[in-house]
Amino acid sequence: MTGFPYAEEQRALTLVALTDSGFSIGEAWLHYFSLGGAVDEYEVEAYLEGLMPMPPLECDVLALAVNELIDGLPPRKRAPFSDDLVRAHTGSDGAA
Repeated sequence: MTGFPYAEEQRALTLVALTDSGFSIGEAWLHYFSLGGAVDEYEVEAYLEGLMPMPPLECDVLALAVNELIDGLPPRKRAPFSDDLVRAHTGSDGAA
C-alpha cells in the first residue's frame, strides 16, 4: 500500500472497526459516499481487503464514515461496580 507511513495500519484498523461493529462494506460505502467519498464500492472493498491503495483523503473520509456508523450504535451494557449495585438496591452509598 502507498500513501502516508501508517496507511496499512489505518486500513487494517478501519477493517477491524467495521467488522467488529457488524456493518457491511456496502453500508460503510453508502455512508462514505453520502459524505462526499469519491471511490466506488468495489474499490473500497479492494482497499479494505488490502488489494489496492486509496488516496489518504479518501481513507480519512472512509474512517469518518465508519466512525459515524459506530457512533450511531446503541451503547453496550457495562459491568457494574459493587457500590453501583449497593446504591441501586438500597438507595444509599453503602457507607455506615
